[in-house]
Amino acid sequence: MELIEVVEQWAWIGWLVLILVFLVIEMLTLDFTFLMLSIGGLAGLVTDLLGAPIWLQVIIAAGVAAALVLLLRPPLLRRLRRGEDPTPSNVDALIGLGGTVVSSVGAHGGQVKLANGDVWTARSEAGDLEPGARVRVSRIDGATAIVRSDSPDPLTPAPEDPLA
Repeated sequence: MELIEVVEQWAWIGWLVLILVFLVIEMLTLDFTFLMLSIGGLAGLVTDLLGAPIWLQVIIAAGVAAALVLLLRPPLLRRLRRGEDPTPSNVDALIGLGGTVVSSVGAHGGQVKLANGDVWTARSEAGDLEPGARVRVSRIDGATAIVRSDSPDPLTPAPEDPLA
């Protein structure tokens, strides 16, 4: 028996294994990509059961998978993510948040009290900031807020903040 004949005779097992592998990966990623690939594999399996040669099975499977990934996956993802809350959370919610310097903030450290009431270790983007100065969070680096002055003159403290 030739190798090609053996491959064509047992191709249905290969298609089943491929479909199952894609489905397991899809369960882990939940991104619809591998679901579309497994449906393409199903199309390859069906063409194998109908007696098509292996080259045609692969072309049909690839075509179906590509069409599904390009045409069906985007609307499915939009529908899936339609109910998501767009409000930033965790560290993303701190970016742009205002606050007040509690202890002098420089390039190597200090502390700020943010508008949400949290006290954070902070570093200044530029220059030193004295206690009472208004600041805004530029980014978070680990557990340190990188802040910039929120007032025209970084050395001039802002009026008393009721949250401070």
